[in-house]
Amino acid sequence: MAIPFSITAASSTCRARTGEVTTDNGSFRTPAFMPVGTIGTVKTLTPEDLRAAHVEIMLSNTYHLYLRPGLDILEQFGGLRGLNRWDGPILTDSGGFQVYSLDDLKEIDEDGVTFRSHWDGSRHLFTPERVVDIQRSIGSDIMMVLDHLTGNPAEYETSRQAHQKTLRWAERSRSHFLAHPPLYGHRQFQFGIVQGGIYDDLRAESIAGLTNIAFDGYAIGGLAVGEPRDVRYRITGFCTERLPESLPRYLMGVGKP
Repeated sequence: MAIPFSITAASSTCRARTGEVTTDNGSFRTPAFMPVGTIGTVKTLTPEDLRAAHVEIMLSNTYHLYLRPGLDILEQFGGLRGLNRWDGPILTDSGGFQVYSLDDLKEIDEDGVTFRSHWDGSRHLFTPERVVDIQRSIGSDIMMVLDHLTGNPAEYETSRQAHQKTLRWAERSRSHFLAHPPLYGHRQFQFGIVQGGIYDDLRAESIAGLTNIAFDGYAIGGLAVGEPRDVRYRITGFCTERLPESLPRYLMGVGKP
């Protein structure tokens, strides 16, 4: 079932719109800026501070929470909310960008990503299925699939292979997600991630493949990695014209429009 999403206003002259997303842990209005609580909390701020600042959803990260505090502690507390006491919606990134940032500490193949912890050098494997299970343990309301991110600049063939691998991983992620229910009694939703670098035809292929899989929402990934701002705007516009109008969109990694 798609995530409950309603469009509350839409421009008659451009693609701007406002909306509202509803989860079992509350609603948030869009467009929304998600403060980053990478390891479960937003630095220097309590949940009460976030509410006072009118924050409606927070962002946390699968990679960091997996390493610390770890899945055993997360499950012991009934998920991240039992640790950080935030009672609103939570979105978790898959950790793909963090692993991408590890440079020579990672290996990517068809199965997934093998990497070394930046804490102690221990080896770990993130498969599409494993990343779903980690986010089930976290208990986020919206989880992201594992994707293959390329940097900028990336040659066409590099971008093509990465987006095709992302699609194959997305199919595995969706199948695993649908076969394994949430752990803590509230619904979880899963977003696919559009890749394809700066190439319109690859972005179009990515969108077609992801919408055929039928996710609950869609993210535009692979931006804010060093490309010029006008390129970012062009790719964002290209993608929003082709993504389902009835579902929410997440522009990943962009803190300043």
